[in-house]
This record gives sequence, C-alpha cells and structure tokens, in this order.
Amino acid sequence: MLIEYGVWVSRLALFVVFGLSAWGKLADRSATRQAVGDFGVPLRRVSAVAWGLPIVEAMLAVAVLLPWVSGVAAVAALLLLGVFTAVIARLLRRGERPSCSCFGAASSAPIGPKTLVRNGALAVLAAAVGVGALTHPHVPMGLPADDAIGCAVVAVLVGVLVWLTGQLRTLRRRVDEQALSTLGAEGLPVGAVAPEFELLDLLGSKTTLEALLAGGRSVLLVFVHPGCELCAALARELPRWHARIGDALAIVAVGNGDAAEQAAWGIENGLGEIPSLVQQGNETALRYRVRGTPSAVLIDPDGRVSAPVARGGIAIRELISTVKTARRRPTSAYNGILAGTRR
Repeated sequence: MLIEYGVWVSRLALFVVFGLSAWGKLADRSATRQAVGDFGVPLRRVSAVAWGLPIVEAMLAVAVLLPWVSGVAAVAALLLLGVFTAVIARLLRRGERPSCSCFGAASSAPIGPKTLVRNGALAVLAAAVGVGALTHPHVPMGLPADDAIGCAVVAVLVGVLVWLTGQLRTLRRRVDEQALSTLGAEGLPVGAVAPEFELLDLLGSKTTLEALLAGGRSVLLVFVHPGCELCAALARELPRWHARIGDALAIVAVGNGDAAEQAAWGIENGLGEIPSLVQQGNETALRYRVRGTPSAVLIDPDGRVSAPVARGGIAIRELISTVKTARRRPTSAYNGILAGTRR
C-alpha cells in the first residue's frame, strides 16, 4: 500500500509543477512571448508557441492524474523536459542567459546551471511517474477515497502557496524597480555615512558592513547580476586587483536572488577569494542608490562613502586604480583624490 501512495503523490507533484507552469505562462502573456523569442523560436511562430506551450502543459497536468493515460502523459512530460533542457544547454554553451519565465513572471531569473539541475530533477520525477503507471496502473483506484482526496487537496494547497510566493516576489521586484526610478540622483554624496546592511554569504551566514570594515580596510561593494555579461567580464579581473591591493581594499561582490546561482556564477567567472554576498531583492542597491550593474561603491575605513558611484567596468577599474595610487598618501590627500573621482 505504501508504494501506491508514493505513485499517487508523485503524480500529484508532477500535476502541480506542470499546472503552475501552464498557469504562469497564461497569466503573463507578454513575459511568455518574450521568453519564447529569446529562446530562439522564429518570430513568425512566437505567438503560436506562446499559446500552445501552456495549453500542452495544462493538458499534461490533467492527464497525469488519470490512470488510463498517466503513463503516456509522463512520457510526453519527459520528452518536453528533454527539449527544454537541450535548448537551455545550447544557449548556455553560446554564452546566452535569457530569462526563463518557465513559471511566468515569478521565475524571470536568467537561465543557468541551476536551471539544468531543476530540469533534471523534474525529469527524474516524470520517469518515476511513468514507472509507477506501468507497475500500478489503477492508482488511485485502490486507495481509500479519503486519503486519495486528501492528498489531492494538499497538493492543490501547496501549488496555491507556491504561486502566491511567486506573486509576492514579483510584486517586491516591481516595487524595487519603481523605487529605483524615483531615487533622484544616483549614488550617495561623498562623505555620507554608508548605510548599514545585513546580507547573506554563500553559506547562508549573515555579513554586515561593520564586519567588513573591522579589518581597517576600505570596502568596495561591486554590484553584479548573474545575467549581466559586463559583470562577468569584470568578475574575471577582480581577483587580480585583489592580489595587488587586498591589504588596503576589501572587494566584495553583491548579487541578488539565489545564493546557489550566485555561487555557480562566481565559480564560472573565477571570483576565487572575492567574497560574494546576496541581496534578497535590491534592498542594498536601493540604500546606496545604485541603479544598474556592474556598479561599485567605495567606503572608507571610517564607514563613509569615499567616491561617487562607479558605473560600468571602465569606471570601476579607474576607481580601483585610484585607490591603488592613493593608498600610500596621507589620509587627507587620499580622501581628496577619491572625492574627485568621476564615474
């Protein structure tokens, strides 16, 4: 009997995944069309694919619950996941990282290795459903009605909760974007007290500005994003700068979203010993009035902003070079040079 419950729960899990995927795509048509186009579908077929894909996913979500077609639905789901995974792998090999939007606006993060891992896990789930359909084709018929219905209700509630969480993330992202558009001048004034923050490192531990300044060095916050190609190019240079002036300047990469994705991005681009911190949204960027990536904010050992925001790779390199040149000069001259640094 335990195996039958496992078969039914696996079908419900696949139902929730494909149901959420279909609903997310249908609820945000513009994001779906954009994602379909970014994934290489010819322009003349974008509209048809953007409509057809969520309909196929919805049909699979329903079919996987029906005993007489669940096996076929599982095979179809496995094939669909295989196609998705192959397309994503091809884009990653070409260095392209479009937004996934696999579940609508709630999943608009750029694709990456994590996307491949997720699809692999879903493929295992689909395969398990297919095996279960072969070995126990009549499930959930043999289960007590109360238990079968109860599991289905729980699955639906989990799906609703996941959808609401995604909507909350989307709302927070839009609020951040609106806040960034109304911040006024970019960057805090030179000499202003640097706002404190509490960010997570890649191991899940909290790191504060106070802790970064404890070593008596200046701190350079480099705001990056995994989907930003300019950020990747800059990241490959940061270890070299760290080796040259690490005794006077602590360079810290600040990303946002997912710690695992940030970690994979750091490994891919050779960040090495450069610490990576993760915002949950854009809360730290908002406090420092940083509007884009890559951007950098320099904070002196006293916890004050030492220079205007450096926007773009060239400006960040110039700022680091200025720190290298000025670090052995008297403090007053050092601060004067940084105050005159231009973006």
